[in-house]
Amino acid sequence: MFADRVLPAEPITSLSDYERRGGGAAIGRLADAGPDAVLDELERSGLRGRGGAGFPTATKWRSVLAGGAEAGERYAVANGAEGEPGTYKDRPLLHRNPYQVIEGLVVAARVIGAQEAYVAMKASFAPQIAAVERAVDEMSAAGWLDGLRIYVVKGPDEYLFGEEKGLLEVIEGEDPLPRLFPPYLYGLFAEQPQFGWSAPTAGSDASGPASNPTLVNNVETLAHAAAIVANGAEWFRELGTDGSPGTIICTVCGDTNRAGFAEIPMGTPLIEAIEHIGGGMPEGRSIKGVLSGVANPVLTADQLSTPLSYEAFDAIGSGLGAAGFMVFDDRRDMVRVAHAVSRFLYVESCGQCPACKFGTGEVTARLEQLIVEGGSPEDLDTIAARLRTVTDANRCYLGRQEQVVVSSLLSAFPADAALALTGVHTDPIAPITQLVEIRDGRAVWDSHQPCKRPDWTYAETIPEIFVRPRRPR
Repeated sequence: MFADRVLPAEPITSLSDYERRGGGAAIGRLADAGPDAVLDELERSGLRGRGGAGFPTATKWRSVLAGGAEAGERYAVANGAEGEPGTYKDRPLLHRNPYQVIEGLVVAARVIGAQEAYVAMKASFAPQIAAVERAVDEMSAAGWLDGLRIYVVKGPDEYLFGEEKGLLEVIEGEDPLPRLFPPYLYGLFAEQPQFGWSAPTAGSDASGPASNPTLVNNVETLAHAAAIVANGAEWFRELGTDGSPGTIICTVCGDTNRAGFAEIPMGTPLIEAIEHIGGGMPEGRSIKGVLSGVANPVLTADQLSTPLSYEAFDAIGSGLGAAGFMVFDDRRDMVRVAHAVSRFLYVESCGQCPACKFGTGEVTARLEQLIVEGGSPEDLDTIAARLRTVTDANRCYLGRQEQVVVSSLLSAFPADAALALTGVHTDPIAPITQLVEIRDGRAVWDSHQPCKRPDWTYAETIPEIFVRPRRPR
């Protein structure tokens, strides 16, 4: 069931190795056929963004072209600032196949008419940065960039660095505090104000001159785009489903026998991915719930046969996200999982939207109180009320994540919520954190994140809620 369209089994370590695998064909096809033909091919392919939202790639590229020369310069950005909990796909791709990512970025930049492009990664991604810088240098020396300037941007470990508006702030030298308008309306180095944390001069028109529409694509999306331009839409559609063609890099971790990642055809049932990538469950254990990162409603045991496709996940009221799955077994208290998700989003919130910052903080505190002391049904009502307003005036999707994920966990597991009211303590759950790497079937989690405070500083010790000793139910 495994594929290697974008993720080879072994790293490609030189441009000559990449050329032997067919590298460079996408740039050649663009030169022969032109930008319009490339956009049409991408549209026929049905490629959707692999960063989590699943937005049609051709539509996104065309949106950056809209407005003509009056809109200002165009820029292209490869988003490699991976940090969604339970997801480890962009870093293996950047390490093993940086050339295909850069070729996709070159094609995207030329199609939209950009003279500058950026690859944004966390500064802690040292092996990936080295691989990308090597690829850019070799491709530049070989003449593949043809005057396109590509810069590698090394950013902070904050979760919001991966949010496309926060990512543009980092490229411009600011903290990852999401802007008001999306990049296709208001991009890099624009003259008009962005109403970000450090907003420039007055004004509010986001569609006037010098708005500099900017294309931001996940690195996996760009790698697929290069392959599609080189091999054609029909080739891409040989795998996957009609609505979700192609392959996707999937991560499985949590209570499975092992953690892992692999490129698999879209449409593969979730349970097959868990078995083949994660090695299934330990003997005597069953799956209680699965989270696709911290942006989509929880999947329950009766939904494990759902195909990994956008349309199938939509049909069950969830979302595929970046195909990073955290699996929880039948021993897990899902109220504790809800608290861990809420706390992660609370400390990672930027604080620009009061409803988000105070809402996630209040929900986290109320859930912690339930876990430690118990409570009454009115406490659950208070949490529900906070969740209803946490998205008020939000600049990014984080407030919506809090609302969707925490609500789904509490409603899908009412027995756990009822038990929490009694004040009976259960096994402590490891905090929801970002993956540092997956090595030899073992997930290495960010050990510092549990100590993170909502002002993005760090305490010296892990909060007691995560180390409380077990008391039998």
